[in-house]
Amino acid sequence: TGMNKNNELEEVSGIAESISVPGHLWAINDSGHPAEIFLLNEANAHTIKKFTLQQAVNRDWEDIVLVKDSLRNYLFIGDIGDNLSRYDYKYIYRVPEPSLNDSSLITRFDTLQIKLEGEIRDTEALLFDPLTKNLYLVSKREHSVMLFEITYPYPENPVTARLVSTIPITRVTSGSISPDGKEVLLKNYEHIYYWKREHEEPLAQLLREKPTKLAYTPELQGEAVTWARDGSGFYTLSENGRGERAPLYFYKRK
Repeated sequence: TGMNKNNELEEVSGIAESISVPGHLWAINDSGHPAEIFLLNEANAHTIKKFTLQQAVNRDWEDIVLVKDSLRNYLFIGDIGDNLSRYDYKYIYRVPEPSLNDSSLITRFDTLQIKLEGEIRDTEALLFDPLTKNLYLVSKREHSVMLFEITYPYPENPVTARLVSTIPITRVTSGSISPDGKEVLLKNYEHIYYWKREHEEPLAQLLREKPTKLAYTPELQGEAVTWARDGSGFYTLSENGRGERAPLYFYKRK
């Protein structure tokens, strides 16, 4: 457990473990902040370096995923939140994962422009499935949240994210699929839900099954979860609040 001491990183909405800088996490802020990603030391949650996406906007960044690719690794940053359900499009920025020696100004990245099938909805969880390379968005506010799928290879903009399943939980704020594709986490403010993929069944099918609730210490405003790259457990990090610094928690596999 380390403390997030960074005054700029007040409203953490997503985290992902780095490959280029082992022992560190990438983190993003929620809406109304600059288009920045933060590199945090896992030992104490201190910020080591901050990177800015040139000419990108943080309308409502809600989740970040690290995607391992054969040539290089990418961060997918989900500008996918929409508290008032008023935006026609969501955006995912695909950024080559920086290393410590890179310039703090990121000038080269791709943007996926996404339209959800059906109504406009608030989404806060972005998932990447290593088995298929598909991307998934999970809605937040419904009594049974909705799972939207963007199939790989991602089509030209604008991309339609198709509704493929509903999941009988609500208020989902983040999610993570393990690097081997076999374990899935979704979290809301009270619980972390877990699914185990026994075979290579599609994610939409897997998430219709009843999840296991994992032991979780509810955080003040817990909106971020990610698997460790080595599968040893997972991390959670909350927004700061009431003058307190949010601790970085690691849940080691039992």
